[in-house]
Amino acid sequence: MIRLPIAERPNWKQKANEFGFHFHTMHGEPYWDESAYYQFTLEQIEDDIEAPTEELHQMCLEIVDRVVGNEQLLQKFAIPEAYWQAIADSWQAQDPSLYSRLDLAYHGKGPAKLYENNADTPTSLYESGFWQWLWLENQVDNGLLSRGSDQFNSVQEKLVARFAAISRHYQIEEMHFACCKDTQEDRGTVQYLQDCASEAGFDTPFVFIEDIGLSEEGFFTDFHNHPIRAMFKLYPWEFMFREEFGQYIEDAQIYWLEPMWKSILSNKALLPMLWKCFPNHPNLLPAWFEEDLAKANAGKLVKKPLFSREGSNIEIIQGKQVITSTPGPYGEEGYIYQEWYPLPQFNGNHTLIGSWLIGDEAAGISIREDSNAITQDMSRYLPHIIL
Repeated sequence: MIRLPIAERPNWKQKANEFGFHFHTMHGEPYWDESAYYQFTLEQIEDDIEAPTEELHQMCLEIVDRVVGNEQLLQKFAIPEAYWQAIADSWQAQDPSLYSRLDLAYHGKGPAKLYENNADTPTSLYESGFWQWLWLENQVDNGLLSRGSDQFNSVQEKLVARFAAISRHYQIEEMHFACCKDTQEDRGTVQYLQDCASEAGFDTPFVFIEDIGLSEEGFFTDFHNHPIRAMFKLYPWEFMFREEFGQYIEDAQIYWLEPMWKSILSNKALLPMLWKCFPNHPNLLPAWFEEDLAKANAGKLVKKPLFSREGSNIEIIQGKQVITSTPGPYGEEGYIYQEWYPLPQFNGNHTLIGSWLIGDEAAGISIREDSNAITQDMSRYLPHIIL
């Protein structure tokens, strides 16, 4: 695993705009960065990332199976009691999921360590499935990368196949897609998923979350007052559970992507549960609930809210001293603590690997880097190759 400089494509920003990648630069700062790339060996990808990703995923599913029928654990996950039965029903019905991203710390040798599971609303999907693959093709054609260069990336083909399987499972041909207004990155992600679903044969109407209505019969409706029967929403379950319309979710008779049981996987309480059930697993970091913190023997810890997203409200602490922290709106729901395990550094950048799952299959990676130790929304995205 090495970081190598490379010349940027001279027209890449124009090409990005033509292909709908409008968030390559955000708030005047670069988000997509193709001035360098990361190079892996095939062995590193297959043995250290791909295989552990699928094993970790199966371990996470075992945790879901333990939690859905346990009231004490559901309380630890801060999930409102009103939704316990609906979550259990979703799990027992084996409602299919679409995709997830495991965030991993990996130094190029030794086991990758799981930081967290982004199982409900992960972004950077378009960049991973399409844009970095286009970069690879262009740079090979430009002679800047060898013809033997490859990429760990079957995201798009697996997404199309997964949508087709979901269509068959539910026997549906239409799925609404939704995200919030004024979120260019979210809209880009959802548009990409709409394209993949269309290729799989779905009709894919779009509606903003803020424009979803409720009919007199108790069905959710789109902006044109059409009933919504199936929906992919880039909107977290923990938000939905606590909003006014949440009380109508169960009776709305919608096939949800992601399914309701993924509210357990996207919760940071998953991390101490994994450590408790699979102690000393090479791909796990020790983690504890707040009440079990006395058992921690680590000198430095990472304090994470149960519902934190995009690196918000994270603290790196040693004893009672906060070494590094990030702002954000989370924390009232409670915290977990994870043993500090630093990201590798390349040219002064802290580098995080996101390992994608489509359904239950590992499908590719994304790479984010930042001058700070905590990866956040504006951390730069860099492409990768296998050589």
